[in-house]
Amino acid sequence: MERERQQKLEEEEEIKRLRKELIPKAQLMPYFDRPFVPRRSEKQPTVPREPKFCIPRHKTIKCCRMSCNDMSGPSQLQHLPSSIEKAEALYKNRILQ
Repeated sequence: MERERQQKLEEEEEIKRLRKELIPKAQLMPYFDRPFVPRRSEKQPTVPREPKFCIPRHKTIKCCRMSCNDMSGPSQLQHLPSSIEKAEALYKNRILQ
């Protein structure tokens, strides 16, 4: 019983201490009377690389994988006239309404 109370008091004190540390405090103004001399970086400079403009084939969308040559086949163009006719009919119906 006494241990639990002592442990609880220690936890509360630690929580109070942590909360005190989290309180934002004002920072001192920098001195402008001394000149600022930046330190030289110790890191190596980065090596420039050519940009990769092509998208890997596995990351492309399935419909984008077809090239222009694939689209010119008769199987791809068979559905176009009927869909164009349907679109024209819908457009005419909207105009008449």
